[in-house]
Amino acid sequence: MKIAVLGGGNGSFAAAGDFALSRHEVRLWRRDGEQAAALRAAGSRILVKDHGGRHEVKLELVTTDIAEAISNTELILCPAPAFAQPDIARLLGPHLRDGQVVFLPPATFGSMIFAQALRDCGNRAKVSFAETGTLPWLTRKHGPFEVAITIRAKRLPVGVFPLSQAPHALDVIGRAFPGAIEPCGDALSGALMNAGPIIHPPLIVMNAGPIEHFERWDIHKEGTQAAIRRVTDALDAERIAVREKLGYGAPHFPLAHHYAKEGEIWMYGRGSHDRLTDSGDWRERIVLRDHRYMREDLRLGLSFLVSVAELAGVATPLAKAFLSIGGAICGEDFAQGGRTLASLGLGQLSQAELQTLLREGFDR
Repeated sequence: MKIAVLGGGNGSFAAAGDFALSRHEVRLWRRDGEQAAALRAAGSRILVKDHGGRHEVKLELVTTDIAEAISNTELILCPAPAFAQPDIARLLGPHLRDGQVVFLPPATFGSMIFAQALRDCGNRAKVSFAETGTLPWLTRKHGPFEVAITIRAKRLPVGVFPLSQAPHALDVIGRAFPGAIEPCGDALSGALMNAGPIIHPPLIVMNAGPIEHFERWDIHKEGTQAAIRRVTDALDAERIAVREKLGYGAPHFPLAHHYAKEGEIWMYGRGSHDRLTDSGDWRERIVLRDHRYMREDLRLGLSFLVSVAELAGVATPLAKAFLSIGGAICGEDFAQGGRTLASLGLGQLSQAELQTLLREGFDR
């Protein structure tokens, strides 16, 4: 199938390389003209390293023209950080066409941002937007055109906006990720499966001392101690309570399964945490106030969770505490400056009105 991948980070290169390895026709869009030109000069080739060895693949197109990148594609994958979504959505919106599917892995309810951008630019195309709970690859770039894939996701809970278009969207996404897609309902359900705002805020806040002390720190190895795990499980209980109060059924994919040696498998599968730390790819220099775990997962992810919890009438003391502490570390008010239903223009909706919007979309 024809797939467009947007962005130039770890996830985008893993996506482009892995899709090309599976013999899809892949177009890669990058805003950085110099980097795009350099990749074209290298033959538009990416070296993918995985458990099966080293694989050089060629992309169909590398471009800075987003209209060219998505022309005639079935699937548009955007694994960019949540804070980059508004700008990309504005660039993408005018060029979307009937039947295309925009997949955001994960998104912090970014599917709504992309859908709003389509509406706001006056484009009436019938487009589906979907998001899932994690990036489909545990991955790191090892060079400008080289990416290592440690693990491919086993089960990806996917929510679709509008839900009425889910059969088509899930069919398209499923052909790109055969055997890995698990429908979980609407886009808000998908957003409330996001693993990042649960795993990462305890890691980035509770390891603040060693992060600022050590030149390099593996936040997932030395930083994942029993006390932090207990806090992660308690924070995850708040997420699950919100899902249940909103009427979303099981499975809720508790994050404890990510670390467990037995029990239900989802996300990256059994033993994934050990394989992640054994790779050594996450031993890195961390700039505490600028890191994605702080700027995306804590600032945006937890502010969104708290906002939805307030609509549902669920207490989230830990999520609010991490928002306060993270904001204090960065000298900002994360509760006011994050992503909320109000900041998305949905703050005036009742729970029933929001569910109708999620099901039917903006054009009813």
